[in-house]
Amino acid sequence: MDWSIFWDAFLSLVPPALVGLLFWVMMRSILRADRTERKVYGEMEAKMRAEAARTERGGE
Repeated sequence: MDWSIFWDAFLSLVPPALVGLLFWVMMRSILRADRTERKVYGEMEAKMRAEAARTERGGE
């Protein structure tokens, strides 16, 4: 068996694998940032609603 054929095939798969890995890392970081942003926004909104409810009860 000619090993040059194997190495040519292997080396031709390296760039797409690296691009796929880079894409995966980028998408993972974007989705994690979005999840964190939604969590923080939800906490802020809950705090604002609690303050609004407290103000509303105090005003009556």
